[in-house]
Amino acid sequence: MLKISNLTSGYIDKDVIKDISFEIRQGEFVGFVGPNGSGKTTLFRTISKIIPAYRGGLAYKDKEIRDWPVKSLAREIAVVPQFLLLTFPFTVRDFIGLGRIPHLDRFSAVSRRDNEVIEQSMRITECAGLGDRLVTELSGGELQRVFLAQALAQEPKLLLLDEPTAHLDIGHQVEIMHLLKRLNKEQGITILIILHDLNQAGEYSDRIILFNEGRVYKTGTPVEVLNYQDIETVYKTVVVVKDNPISGKPYVIPVPKDRWARNERTEERKN
Repeated sequence: MLKISNLTSGYIDKDVIKDISFEIRQGEFVGFVGPNGSGKTTLFRTISKIIPAYRGGLAYKDKEIRDWPVKSLAREIAVVPQFLLLTFPFTVRDFIGLGRIPHLDRFSAVSRRDNEVIEQSMRITECAGLGDRLVTELSGGELQRVFLAQALAQEPKLLLLDEPTAHLDIGHQVEIMHLLKRLNKEQGITILIILHDLNQAGEYSDRIILFNEGRVYKTGTPVEVLNYQDIETVYKTVVVVKDNPISGKPYVIPVPKDRWARNERTEERKN
């Protein structure tokens, strides 16, 4: 579905993504993890044509991203950004309705089908009861559901999410992640998600791509990627990795550095 080949991208005075290559298969739920500044958000901006790729290949459905018209690409790929400043007092329903713009002809009115898609997006994300409220008056958890509903109104095949659980309490974090997994399984939406919480990445992702200094450091299943050796190398901190007693997925526990020596045996670290 998405093929990235020796891609380099960034900004005027700095390469942020440096010669990365990987593929995303249709229907995958892929977690992107790595320290701040490792290139994850820049990659999302490149995929969505906010910034250009200036070396290498970046193809969606076997067609280079640069060759996709913006409106056509917006019918295929939706983005939920990490932060969006809302100053205009849209109602929730009108704000979600903006997701239909890629499907509208110039000067055309919203159709019955457009309204049906908007209503469905609101139901799926449990925003139906918020329709008449102003987006400027919502809580963080409510806003995150509204952002997701707007993205779903685009009817995307690929959904990019940049830290959708940031600044949410644990209950709302679980709610958002469970909803995304359900969309992935029931509707077949391919999901690429940037997460700083390694335990969320391990619990929900089919595959994890670990970034470091603008490059892909490692890719694989949660078990293959979330081990203490690779985490300590990339994040420069000391951790213990155990198996979740309920799901069996790995979970990561950060430990103060003065509690662990770097040269302890592997079997001791597992205990």
